[in-house]
Amino acid sequence: MTTILLLLQYTLIFASVLTLVALGGCYSEHSGVINLGLEGIMVIGALGGALAMKYLCIGLPAVLTILTVLAVAALSGVAYAALLGVACINLKADQTLVGTALNMMGVAAATVIVKAINTAANPNEPSSTVNYVEAKKAFVLKLGGFEFNWFMLIAVIILVIAYVILYKTKFGLRMMACGEHPQAANSVGISVYKMRWAGVLISGAFGGLGGICYILAGVSEWKFENGVAGFGFLALAVMIFGQWKPQRIALAALLFGFFRALSNVYSGFGFLASLNIPGTVYNMMPYIISLLVLAFTSKKSRAPKAEGIPYDKSMR
Repeated sequence: MTTILLLLQYTLIFASVLTLVALGGCYSEHSGVINLGLEGIMVIGALGGALAMKYLCIGLPAVLTILTVLAVAALSGVAYAALLGVACINLKADQTLVGTALNMMGVAAATVIVKAINTAANPNEPSSTVNYVEAKKAFVLKLGGFEFNWFMLIAVIILVIAYVILYKTKFGLRMMACGEHPQAANSVGISVYKMRWAGVLISGAFGGLGGICYILAGVSEWKFENGVAGFGFLALAVMIFGQWKPQRIALAALLFGFFRALSNVYSGFGFLASLNIPGTVYNMMPYIISLLVLAFTSKKSRAPKAEGIPYDKSMR
């Protein structure tokens, strides 16, 4: 029973991460910008949130700790995503190349920053690790053998809000119009540049929240040179499998979250442990599943028509 509760716990927390980040990618792509830099945005958001827990939340009540960490992580993600906006929206750079560069730079920058901080505190043991064990307790509520993480609730709330904004508000409908046919949107007075900037910055906020959620999933310290283990790319797979629709993204996130959680608890299941399969194979399972799922569903995928195409007013 304990193993099943652990499996449920990890499934929900990993699904929360994937939901948040995939929704970020969904907003960006609905506006017309492919955000392949979600991995790097997650790392920078995690860095901001971890440093907030370490330095800003000492002695704060649980509610203030949660709000502070959420705000700093989201703003860190927004600031980093702004680099994508400048390069791809204003300068019309190749969105794939910029996103790839952001991924590489995010891990490198976070590692350098944390090592510099730790070296200043202890010159003899430079490290890229941030410890936030005390502040982390504010995010966890123990319910018997189950640890409820507040990010589970936050992910559900953001999912509902994302659905309402995209399909029930003028803002969301205008954003999706910019991702489908920006010239037509511009002809009726919609600012395509503003909508695309909004999509990119929202994706940065969600990516930053997903980053801090990821490092809070099961550890009390994080070595930033490890990055986020490809969760940004896994979130993109979730977004594609979910057909860029929030409700389907949530279901896809649960599926991928289950296979990722299985790697944490497989040893507790007798029949799985008896197979003597190395733990690394279980760690690979969500990525293998993503390849298989995308291979069989990619033909039916319908991405926003104008995603990845720099907007030019003169084009018709």
